[in-house]
Parts: sequence; C-alpha cells; structure tokens
Amino acid sequence: MTVTLTDPAEAVDTPAHRDGNVLRWLAAYTASMTGDSVYYIALSWAAVQSGTPAQAGVVMSVSALPRALLMLGGGVIADRLGPRRVVIGSDAVRCAAVLAVAALLFLASPGLWALALLALVFGTVDAVFMPAVGALPARVTSRGQLARVQGMRGLGIRFAGVVGGPLGGLAVAVGGAATAFAFAGLLIAISVPLLVSVRIREVPGDGWGAGADDDAAVVVAGARREKAGARAVVGSAWDDLCVGLRYIRRHRVLAPLMPALALGDLGFVGPLNVGLTLLAEERGWGAAGMGWVLGGFGVGAGFASLLLAVRGRVPHAGHVIAYACLGGAAAIGALAFVPGVVAAAGVALLIGLLAGLSGALCGALLQTQADPAYLGRVTAVASLVSLGFAPLSMPLSAAAIGAWGTGPVFVTSAAVCGLGGVVALCARNLRRAELPT
Repeated sequence: MTVTLTDPAEAVDTPAHRDGNVLRWLAAYTASMTGDSVYYIALSWAAVQSGTPAQAGVVMSVSALPRALLMLGGGVIADRLGPRRVVIGSDAVRCAAVLAVAALLFLASPGLWALALLALVFGTVDAVFMPAVGALPARVTSRGQLARVQGMRGLGIRFAGVVGGPLGGLAVAVGGAATAFAFAGLLIAISVPLLVSVRIREVPGDGWGAGADDDAAVVVAGARREKAGARAVVGSAWDDLCVGLRYIRRHRVLAPLMPALALGDLGFVGPLNVGLTLLAEERGWGAAGMGWVLGGFGVGAGFASLLLAVRGRVPHAGHVIAYACLGGAAAIGALAFVPGVVAAAGVALLIGLLAGLSGALCGALLQTQADPAYLGRVTAVASLVSLGFAPLSMPLSAAAIGAWGTGPVFVTSAAVCGLGGVVALCARNLRRAELPT
C-alpha cells in the first residue's frame, strides 16, 4: 500500500476544522462508528429472535473477551505496521464479516452460531482497530491541533450514537436483521476509500514525548532512524510490548494518568449503566424517564466535546481534569438522591459535561504527551482500562444495589471516581500538564 507523506517543511498548522485531510479522517471515523451502532442493533435483534434472552446475552458478550485479551497486542501491531494501514484493514475485515452474515441471513436461518462467530470476529478485530484509531490522529494533523481533533472525534462518537440507533431500528423494521447488517456493512465500507485518501504526516522530531525517560528516548530515536532508512535490529512483538509498558511506567505524565483514568471509569461505568436502570425502576421513572436522564448526559458530553473542538485548547488541562473528575464524582453521588426525573436529567447533564470534559482532556493529553512511535501501545493500555476493567463494575454494582440499595452504591462509586481526581491533583507532573499552544 502506498502511503503519502507530507513534507514537514510544507506542513502548515491549519485549524483542524478547516483541514480537508482531517475532515476526511473524521468522516471515515464517523461512518465507521455509525456502522458499529447499526451493527449492535442488528446483532441484538437477531440474537433475541434466534434464541432465548440468556443466549442473546451470551452472543452480545462474546466480543468482549478477545477484545480484552488481545488489546495490548493490537497496540504493538498498530505501532509496527502503522495505524492507517491497520485501520483500513480492520474496517475491510469488519465490513466483509458483516456483509457475509447479512447474505447468510437473506439466504437461510443459520441460528446463533453465525451471530456468535461474527461477534467473535468483531471483538478480535476491535483489539487491533481501537489502538490504531487512537494512534492515527497524530499522523493526520499537527501536534498543536490534536486537542481540537480529540473534540471533533468526541462529536463524531456522539453523532454515531444518536443517529446509529434510530437508523438500525429503522433498518430492522424495514427488512429485518439481514437488512440492518447489510446497512451496517455499507456504512463501514464508506470509511475505507476515505481513509485511503487521507495524507499521512512524517512522525514529528525532537521534543515530542518529552516526559519519557532516557531509555524510551533511545528507542524512539531508533525508530526514527529506521524510518529514515538506517539499518536497525527489529525485536520481537513481546519486546515491543514490554518497551511500550516501560515507556508508560516511566513517563512523567502518562504514568499517573493511567490510574486516574482507571479509577474515574470504574466509578463512572457502573452507576451510569446498570445503576441508572435500577434507579429509574426504583423511582418509577419508567423507560421514558430513563431516556431523559440519558439524554441529559449525552447533551452534556456532547457540549464538552464541542467546547474542545471549537477552542482547540483548554488552559491548565491537568487541573481541569482533576477538578472536573471531582465535580463529576459529586454529581454521581447526588444523582441517587434527586427528587424527580427533571432534576435527575439536570444532574445527568452536569455529569456528562464534567465527565466529557475530563475524558476529552485525558484523551488530548494522551495524544500530545505520547511519542507517536508509542501511541498504539499507549492507546491500547488506556482502552484496556476503559473497556477491559471498568465494565467489571457493572455486575458488581447490580449485586451491591440489590443488597444495599441505590444510595450507598452511588455514593461509593462517586468516591471511587473522585479518587481519580485525587490522583491527578497529587501527581505533580499531571497536575501541571498543559496542552500545546
């Protein structure tokens, strides 16, 4: 595959929202994420129609195991092969798998085995796709625009979530699961030619990833010499993984940022997923009331992404992350005690705003602090924290609410989430971290 590199001498720090290269990447990413949303609607509908609710739940969870087990290896692959090539290949495989199941459903009734196999393929490919997606923006735009791109990416995720669900439901209503799978495959396919047209920048030179230690800097220099054509000894994938983990552990900003992310997500995922459902049932809000609360959260998170996309930079990023995490934790605890659904929606809007701002800034710091040679592995570790460990809080939250009720569990979750903010405040280098001007 031919990769077009932008000459650093010709590179201009064009605002990301006016850069056609960034907009093509954003369109590809949004199309792929919207296809994902339609795919999950189709998969859940087909699974429910083909088996019992318990069997459908198993099918829906099949993708989680390979994604968690293979995520770190996916980061190594993204850094070795280049994120653009990996994202294109991943989208092509996902598109082919979804269209194959759509054709199978049009022609026959294969049962749950085909759906489980599709979920397994999706989870395996996601383990490579997600680290590569996180590493790609650094090759698409300049370092000074990465924070704005992170906000634009957040808007793409929100758009996919808002639009993908209704589109998936409409496709199911019109032609059943087979039509929905075909539509999901088409949306994912749109991303491939867009990604092929995206220009890739040279890996930046000195000064990027300045928080790393000397050993990691040597590895980065070696990677750059190899890119320049010098002979270099290529280690094993395991060596690459160990070097990447050591790079994170010794990085002055990334090292404390990872536990802050882990604590924030652990305290956030349970209450805002299974906990909210049980709270709505307990208070008699019903599905409509829960929808209003989720809508409030979505609006708040979307506004946080819009803020970063428009401004391009938030000063004192480390401090903002810490205080937003602490404020969001307090709002999570308060959600269990609000008197009605309107107040709950308002509190959820505040949670979405603060959590969205903290999450977007954490993502921006990951993008701007990590050397591009390590971004695949850095993103893999961050994704594993969010998608591998944090979901474990959902069954624990459900069991705890059954034993002690919503109030104590939401307060405990808020305390765990608040610890993420405490870590950010106590870690001097993270607290003082800034986004590039």
